[in-house]
Amino acid sequence: MSSSTASAGDDDDVVLHDFAPLILEYRSGRLERPIAMPRVPPGLDAATGVLSKDVALSEHSFVRLYLPPAATTAKKHPTKLPVLVYFHGGGFVIGSAGSAAYHRCLNDLAAACPAVAVSVDYRLAPEHPVPAAYEDSLAALKWALSAASDPWLAAHGDPARVFLAGDSAGGNICHHLAMHQDIRGAGAGLKGIVLIHPWFWGKEPIGGEPRGSTQKMQKGLWEFVCPGAVGGEDDPRMNPTAPAAPGLENLACEKVMVCVAEGDVLRWRGKAYAEAVEKAKGHEVRVEVFESEGVGHVFYLLEPAAEKAKELLNRIAVFVSDE
Repeated sequence: MSSSTASAGDDDDVVLHDFAPLILEYRSGRLERPIAMPRVPPGLDAATGVLSKDVALSEHSFVRLYLPPAATTAKKHPTKLPVLVYFHGGGFVIGSAGSAAYHRCLNDLAAACPAVAVSVDYRLAPEHPVPAAYEDSLAALKWALSAASDPWLAAHGDPARVFLAGDSAGGNICHHLAMHQDIRGAGAGLKGIVLIHPWFWGKEPIGGEPRGSTQKMQKGLWEFVCPGAVGGEDDPRMNPTAPAAPGLENLACEKVMVCVAEGDVLRWRGKAYAEAVEKAKGHEVRVEVFESEGVGHVFYLLEPAAEKAKELLNRIAVFVSDE
C-alpha cells in the first residue's frame, strides 16, 4: 500500500466534527448521519384517511401535501380548512418532508386539526449551509400562500387561516419566516405559529441550561451549519432575544404557541421566547405555552402512539382550529 493510499485511509477515520447522533464529518470529507430517517412514499393513510402527494418546487426542494377527509365530506360545497405549513427538524443536517416519522406526524396532525397540511423539504447542511434552509422554506411558504398554487390548496385551503409549525430547527425556521419582511408585507399575514421544542440558543446560559459540553455542542453545531454566523450562538437567527436581534414586535402573526418538554435542554429558551413575544406584542398577540412533563426533545416523533404525544398533537389541533 502506498503512503498516499494509507494517508487517504487514515483521513477517512479521523473525525473533524462530531455532533453524534446527528452527523459526523471526517477529515476526508465523508459525512455520516447515524440516525438518518428513512423516507416513505405519499398516498392514502389507512389509519386517518388522509391523502398525501408530493409537489416539486425546484430541482432541490419539494412539499408533501396532506388532505384530510374533512376537506371532501361536503362534495357540493368543499370545506375551507386552515392551512398548516410544517417545517421538519434535525439540526439543519438531517430529516425530510418524506421521512417516515414526519409522514406519520403530518397524517395525524392534518386529521386532528383538521387542516390542509404542507410539509416542507429543504436543503441540508453542511452541503448547503444556512441560509439555504431558510431560502427554501421561504420559497415554499410563498408558494403555499399563493391561492392558485395547487388544486388542493385552492379548493380546500383558507388563505386567511395560515399557520406555521415546526420542531427543533423547524421551529427556528418558523420564527425566521414570521419575522421576514416578505411575509410581513404580504398582506394576508399569518394566523399563527407553533414552535415545538424550538432550537434557540445563546452565549449566556439562562434558567437551568447546563454549561460545559452541552453549551459547546450547541455552539459548535450552529457554527457548523451556519459558517457565516455573526456573534456565534448570539446570531439573531439562533438567538431571537439577543441584543442585535430584530424586535419581536415585528412578528407577523396573531397568536403564538410554544411547546416545550420537561426533559429537553431547550425548554428554557422556548419559555424565554414566549415571554419575550408577549412583552413585545402585548395584547396584539395571544401567546400560549404548553409543557409536556416527563419527556424529552421531539418525543412525539419517536413514540407517536404514546399518550403524551397524542396530548401534544391534540393541543396543537385546538390551537389551530380555535378562532
